[in-house]
This record gives sequence, C-alpha cells and structure tokens, in this order.
Amino acid sequence: MVRSLRKSGVLAGAIAAGAALVALASSAHAQAVQDRYWLQVQAFWPDINTTASVSSKNGAVGTKIDLESDLKLKDRKSLPAVFAGARIGERWSIIGEYYALNRSASASSGRDITFDDVTFPVGRTIDSAFDTDVYRLAVGYSFVRNDKADLGVAVGLHVTQFKIELEGEGRIGNASIQSQVRKRDALAPLPTLGLYGAYQATPRLTLNGRVDYLSLKVSDYDGRLVNAQVSASYRVFDNVGVGVMYRYVDYDLNIKKKLWNGELAYKFKGPAIFLEAAF
Repeated sequence: MVRSLRKSGVLAGAIAAGAALVALASSAHAQAVQDRYWLQVQAFWPDINTTASVSSKNGAVGTKIDLESDLKLKDRKSLPAVFAGARIGERWSIIGEYYALNRSASASSGRDITFDDVTFPVGRTIDSAFDTDVYRLAVGYSFVRNDKADLGVAVGLHVTQFKIELEGEGRIGNASIQSQVRKRDALAPLPTLGLYGAYQATPRLTLNGRVDYLSLKVSDYDGRLVNAQVSASYRVFDNVGVGVMYRYVDYDLNIKKKLWNGELAYKFKGPAIFLEAAF
C-alpha cells in the first residue's frame, strides 16, 4: 500500500494557531479596511478534479489519468489553510498563504493505464498517492483606499509542489507483468497578476474579493492559472473575527522536464470558514 506523503502536524498546527487567534482579542477597535496586520486560519472543503500524465523517455505517450475516476482518490476533502498579510505604508501590502492536499487510494483499474514506461493492465489493483502543497506570495498596491474601501492590483508568485506515486502489477513494453512502482514530483513556480478589493459594509462586517490570473510559459513549464475568491468576515471581538469564503482554483500545467514529461491539471472549488485576528 502506498503511504500518502502527508505533512505531519499541519492540522494540529492549524488548530493551535486558531486557539492562539482567539487569545489575541483586545479592546482596541479596528475596522477591517484599516487593519495593518492580519492572520487567518481556514478550513477549506473543496470539490476536486485532477488529471495527470507522464510520458516515458523513449517517447511512449502516457495515459491522461483522471485521479478521482481512474484511481478513486477522494473528490472532496477538508484541508487546512493559513493566510497572513501586512501593510507597508498606506498603499502597499504583502500577503502569504499555504495549504496542502494529500490523498491516497487503492482501486482496480477500469482500463489500461500507462504511466511513465509502465502499463498497468485493466482489472489490476493500483495503489496511488497524490500530494499537493501550494504556496502563494504577493505584493499589492491600493490605488483606491479610504475608510470604506480598498481596491488594488497585485503581483505575486504561485508555487505548487506535486508528488504522485503509482504501485501495482504492470509491464514495461512486452515484458512479463510484475510488481512496479513509479514516483514523480515537480515544483512549479508561476507568476501571477491580480486584483483585490475590500468594502466595509458596517463597522464589523467586511466584504472581500480577489482574483489572480496568468497564462505563461516559464522555463520547463507552460501553464495557466486562475485563482478567485470572495469572502465575508464579521468581527466578533474588536480584533478577532469569523468568516465564510468561496474559492475557485483552476490550474493547467504542461511539463517538459527530464523526470516528468507530460501534463497536470487540477480544479479546486468550494466553501471555507475561517477565524482571523487583525490589528
């Protein structure tokens, strides 16, 4: 059985960070649009659609694998995320975010699947694991900023670490069937351009939105990325709030590297809840 490549302690750390946020409540009133620093701990519940292919060095084209349909990886799973930001002066800001999705499964293949130079025949059991770590960093400039609204543009970097593993009985070329294991990983950094906005609907209710997009070839990667989200947060205490969010991520990547020649695509979409502290 393939072991999922999980990050130990991520969930426990998120829970601990959430408890710490509550402890940070103070008596100083701060409107969200005027916050200088903020930290969110999120619980994201996305619907997931993932495809991947890896071609072999000898030119054999890899199967485009639907990881949820072909390998029976979960198509919906909760995952923690951490989001933080700070203002630099009156117009500039910097944000960072991290979240991870780790899945594994064991399933009987409904068709022949070629991954790298191995073909796993129909009906054979394939143990699989697919892990994703996503890091985002962006710098923003607000061209509209007052007591009620904040609207600006952002330039950032979206970095994704992918790890995929397939294990089962398969064959290489015309050789006999035997146990095979294939692993691949890739680190894909893509720059992004975006817009963001916030509106102070009431002294305690803030509406936020953000969209990042880019279609660009960078080194060994040719990719397209759309990251969009809308949220509403309410200050339960002066510096501590709760909120709801909906996020949509569409990522399509062609890879031409020595160890991974193929493509990878995923879509995340779904709701999230979060706890935040801001000052």
